[in-house]
Amino acid sequence: MAPVIHMPEPLCLVKNTNGRLVANPKALTILSAITQPVVVVAIVGLCRTGKSYLMNRLAGKSKGFSIRSTVQPHTKGIWMWCVPHPKKPDHTLVLLDTEGLGDVEKLNAGCQREVARLKARSRCAQCESGDKKNDTQIFVLALLLSSTFVYNTMNKIDQRDIDLLHYVTELSGLLRTVSSPDLDGIEDAADFVSICPDLVWTLRDFYLDLEAHGQLITADEYLENSLRPKQGTDQGLQNFNLPRLCIQKFFTVKKCFIFYLPTLRKKLAQLETLRDDDLDPEFVQQVADFCSYIFSHSNAKTLLGGIKVNGSRLESLVLTYVNAISSGDLPCMEDAVLALAEIKNLAAVQKAIAHYDQQMFQKVQLPTETLQELQDLHRASEREAIEVFMKNSFKDVDQGFQKKLETLLEARQDDFHKRNSEASLDRCSALLQDIFHPLEGDVKRGIYLTAGGHRLYVQKTEELKAKYYQEPRKGIQAEEALQKYLQSKESVRDRILQTDLALIEREKEMEEAHVKAEVLKAEEQRMWVAVLRQYQQMMEQRQRILQEQVRQMERNRMFQHPLQQRALDLRHHCQILWKITEELEICMKINEFLRVAEKTLAEEKAKRESSEKEKKLHEQKVKKLLKKCENLTRAFMEFKAKMTEEIRVRESLLKEMNERIKMLKAFGGATE
Repeated sequence: MAPVIHMPEPLCLVKNTNGRLVANPKALTILSAITQPVVVVAIVGLCRTGKSYLMNRLAGKSKGFSIRSTVQPHTKGIWMWCVPHPKKPDHTLVLLDTEGLGDVEKLNAGCQREVARLKARSRCAQCESGDKKNDTQIFVLALLLSSTFVYNTMNKIDQRDIDLLHYVTELSGLLRTVSSPDLDGIEDAADFVSICPDLVWTLRDFYLDLEAHGQLITADEYLENSLRPKQGTDQGLQNFNLPRLCIQKFFTVKKCFIFYLPTLRKKLAQLETLRDDDLDPEFVQQVADFCSYIFSHSNAKTLLGGIKVNGSRLESLVLTYVNAISSGDLPCMEDAVLALAEIKNLAAVQKAIAHYDQQMFQKVQLPTETLQELQDLHRASEREAIEVFMKNSFKDVDQGFQKKLETLLEARQDDFHKRNSEASLDRCSALLQDIFHPLEGDVKRGIYLTAGGHRLYVQKTEELKAKYYQEPRKGIQAEEALQKYLQSKESVRDRILQTDLALIEREKEMEEAHVKAEVLKAEEQRMWVAVLRQYQQMMEQRQRILQEQVRQMERNRMFQHPLQQRALDLRHHCQILWKITEELEICMKINEFLRVAEKTLAEEKAKRESSEKEKKLHEQKVKKLLKKCENLTRAFMEFKAKMTEEIRVRESLLKEMNERIKMLKAFGGATE
């Protein structure tokens, strides 16, 4: 657990010895023992304006920091009082009460002379009078050490107070950059602003009505109105706006409190001993509101990178800044203004770049459909970024920082162009892969490795290209990505084309074979027609013969010429046998023709084995032809059987006729 610091009363931290600021070793020892983060509240203002009273109330005491109502100021240098923080455990509240500033008129006259000296560039801040120089050093040191800076002025906010605060903030800014160890290696100028203290402007013995344009306003609105620059470009307005812009940029957090007169003026001498009941109730409430705000909103002293300052770190800062001031590093105002302008303008450039990046990331959806779309978004964001820079810039001499901003924006534009191209290429590659994936799968399965496959492949490719063109937001690389993809598939297309040509040539050969087969088939049909016609004629002739035989038998029987009839029958029988023999020879020729046809079909079948489909077709044709041959053979066998039966019948008939002839002979012999 961190040790508790007991300081029953304030102790001088920095004093003026022979015109030089010197740190008090005893006070530094107390600081070095504090291991907790410190909340440093420093108050600066004119002599005899009640600064010490407010600091005592922050410490929770009615006495402590010396309060005097005489014309002679009492507090010299910077006094410190370390107390436990009332609302933040494990934090120490460090209160710094400063020596009252001298005559405001003299200080502001010194500021005016400093401005004139800037134009003439003839002297620096160390040439001021001893009192004014001491006041400036105390003012600057309090500003550098504090995390909350209380600027205590009288009655109202006027130009003199603003000029004085402006002058000191510029000096403290440059002194911080050249001497503060917490700014070593600073890269982001915006971080400089982030470690500046909060400003609390207290107005004592306020007597004005808080109104603007007939409307009631708050104390904070009164402060904002007082620091608001005026519109215009003439030199007078620039001189008026310069300190206000500087204060606004230096103090990112600003708060204002007004205090009415605490009591009757004759009682002000006993302010330390007066109870709250003896004071104006409104004043008591105003003090309570002030203390509550300080306790709740004042943060720990912070260095670059978010490092919180403890007592030993604050000790180092005190020594660093005191030594820098004592060694003459408190710069002249011209250098301070230039340094501050550089810091503010760097911060403005970075803020403008951040705004540009934010707008582009919000508005730009990569890839853009066209390059012009990205150009339009860039120009719009660029205009806004320049407006942000102009709003936050400060004394950009020769527009050097604006040109730097334009260079950075141009680099950002080039980067977006590159990213846009990459995003377009990635989008198109993924899209092509998705759209053409089914086609690639069909190619792998060999669907297009057929006759006419190349035409189908080209047709399918054109359909997929049309689908690709219909997809939105492909970006500027759409056509180039498509052409590269198609070029990568040229080998596949060539392979399909070669296969297609080879299959077409084979189809031609098969077609020729088919034509030959058709011719052979037609010849077969003609042959079968001739055979059938011949067979029909033969049957008709046989029928006529039979009829003639019947008639002859009738005649023989009628005219009793059996021998003659027998001779005729034998002759007819021989003729029939001769016809049968001829028919058998014809059948043998048909069988020989069928064997030749089978051989031809077998050869054709061998040629068609390369195509399974044609093979099946030819097999079916062969089967049909064989079936026809079987049917013809069956018909021939039936015919042969029928002819055999007829021969048997005729032989039987001839036998019967022979018997009859014998009977006739026997009958004739008997008759004789």
